[in-house]
Amino acid sequence: MERYDVLVIGSGSGASIVDAALSHGMSVALVEKDELGGTCLNRGCIPSKMVIYPADVVQLIKQAERIGIHATIDEISFPEIMEQMRKSVTEDRHKMEEDIPNIKGLHLYKGVGEFTGEYKMRVGSEDFEAKNIFIVAGARPEIPLIKGIDQVSYLNSINVWNLRQRPSSIVILGGGFIATEMAHFFSGMGTDVTIITRSPRLLKNSEPEISETLMQAMRSRMTILTEAEITEVRENKGVKEVITRDQKDQTMTFKAEQLFIATGLHGNGDILHADRTGLKVDEHGYIKVNDYFETGKDHIWAFGDIIGRYQFKHVANQAAETVWHAFTQGRREPFDFSKVPYAVFTWPEVASVGLTEENALKQGNKILVGISAYADTAYGIAMGEEDGFCKLIVEQESYKILGCHIIGPFAPILIQEVINCMSCGGGNVFPLLDSMHIHPALPEVVQRAAYHLHEHGPGHEHTH
Repeated sequence: MERYDVLVIGSGSGASIVDAALSHGMSVALVEKDELGGTCLNRGCIPSKMVIYPADVVQLIKQAERIGIHATIDEISFPEIMEQMRKSVTEDRHKMEEDIPNIKGLHLYKGVGEFTGEYKMRVGSEDFEAKNIFIVAGARPEIPLIKGIDQVSYLNSINVWNLRQRPSSIVILGGGFIATEMAHFFSGMGTDVTIITRSPRLLKNSEPEISETLMQAMRSRMTILTEAEITEVRENKGVKEVITRDQKDQTMTFKAEQLFIATGLHGNGDILHADRTGLKVDEHGYIKVNDYFETGKDHIWAFGDIIGRYQFKHVANQAAETVWHAFTQGRREPFDFSKVPYAVFTWPEVASVGLTEENALKQGNKILVGISAYADTAYGIAMGEEDGFCKLIVEQESYKILGCHIIGPFAPILIQEVINCMSCGGGNVFPLLDSMHIHPALPEVVQRAAYHLHEHGPGHEHTH
């Protein structure tokens, strides 16, 4: 039986562990059941942003009349947009595929890996073992238990990238990141979009003001049904039918050419049979770890989507560094999940980091809250931006930044200086206040939120 120093399961963020181990002269086994590059490259961050950006351009043109520009769009080539995306992804993946056979010390096992015992794995007919194991095997779309779902063809975050022709209409099940981003994309392409979610709002864990602003903006372009239970799906001559029941027990039927399921993810720990090597896997297929990404089994770590916490590529990348330093240098430090940022590339864009106001209060913090609208800045006025704003949440005594939430153009860019402040020095608001900000420029919206801090919480109501 072949024995390796390091086994890495998953070639997404696991690739950095592979590179580091090889650079230290270790023998490495890499197991990948799908395409090389993982979720981000093949069916996540990269392909989604490549198709969403054209939708952004469409919306920018449509809204240009706010600033006196009246333009028309002659044609949107859906096949061309999709083909450009596939070409770019394929080229990046092929570079990896061409390089791997020439890398000394690396053995690629292509296929589904299954643990057969402690530190032992089988892929196809090949058995091998490793002294140190890093599980970065990701997650897959969770398919809800809905009557008729097995008899209906549907899209999800895996197969949507194979579309060649634009659907005339689509029903999207879900109200989270994937659902809202895909709704923005298809709407921008000219598809008639309907979102159906069980939650009372989109992005249910975001700030209520963010969610409400997003829903108002998206409802101007599509149908959004909240607090709806999906009771059945059917397909009749290629037309998908979705039957819902609302809080008043009233039923509605929605018809569309395509159905897109974005109701959550399921970890791949069950596929790996991780329990056979002594790991604990929950009912959703997620491997249980502590804040050090330790599984409870010596020399086995797990991180990325497969642990079910903050399923973002940037988190998995940083987790890889944390795990590697613990493995090679004994630097065992807990991962700080309190400063994890995220962005949702809808229209308008959304970006957040840290606690919401509600969660900050629930944790017993005395807080200050500052809100600034894009329209409060000279550049925001120049853009004709009417709805965007930044909300900053700060601990009252220390002025430590607890959270920041932005909706509007360039939100993922604007929030970065807040992320940096939270991660450096005392993590307080003073660098935002004291740093010179270019005038007129959009980052002033963040600084103005810091200027406008005021006491908040029970008995200190405000409205945006």
